[in-house]
Amino acid sequence: MIRLLHIEFIKLWNNRASKILIISYFTLLTSIALFAAIKFDIGPIQFHLADQGIFNFPYIWHFNTFITAFFKLFLAIVIVSMMSNEYSNKTIKQNLIDGLSKKEFILSKFLTVISFSLISTLFVFVVSLILGLAYSDYNEISIILTDLEFLVAFFVKLTGFFSFCLFLGVLVKRSAFALGFLILWQVFEGIIRGVMRWKLFDGETTDAIMGFFPLQAMFNLIKEPFTRLGAVQSVVNQMGEELSLDYAIHWYEILIVLIWTAIFIYGSYAILKKRDL
Repeated sequence: MIRLLHIEFIKLWNNRASKILIISYFTLLTSIALFAAIKFDIGPIQFHLADQGIFNFPYIWHFNTFITAFFKLFLAIVIVSMMSNEYSNKTIKQNLIDGLSKKEFILSKFLTVISFSLISTLFVFVVSLILGLAYSDYNEISIILTDLEFLVAFFVKLTGFFSFCLFLGVLVKRSAFALGFLILWQVFEGIIRGVMRWKLFDGETTDAIMGFFPLQAMFNLIKEPFTRLGAVQSVVNQMGEELSLDYAIHWYEILIVLIWTAIFIYGSYAILKKRDL
């Protein structure tokens, strides 16, 4: 496995575009620390974003994993291009001639997906821990270790999404078309949601059904964190309303994404196995 992973990272690092995208991605992950520097001083009104509790433990695990998940498109481009380059440069055929089986070839790509997801998760963990220790009002160990399941959900979410991108790269062969298909699939899920909500079901039933679609299932893993903020809760309470939303990580949501991940990886192998290279 180490040999397969080593081969993939050599390919990626020797590709200038991939190298720039990877560096840009991890730079963006650290840029979340810039939130701490956001300040507004308008006369007597002083607003410091870090003082609003976004870096408090354990809320920071939820906030940072939700925000940084949006940067995953950078690595999605890398993964799709990775497969496109294999076809255009004929390296996939050369790898098979050199003795790599098709199963080993897909395994090497999946190991790359796992590596990207794991490194991203560790990166977010370290950045969040540093920011939390610097700005959080609560630094007790028991509080710091609360809600770490958001990191698990983040890892599963990235793995599922990158596996989908790998599947599209194998299926379509061209990176631009694969990324276009990814966007079209997002639009397709949106249309299906709209039709079901308009013609068939109520909002709760529609959300439950959409939770089985791949991209929506991945998004559902980490719910929006903004309504958890104390400032938002206070405003809602002053309006006489009450927010009772479920922000928890549920095992069945993780299971759905893991099943889709397995489908995408097996699908990639099945396509490659039948395709004449």
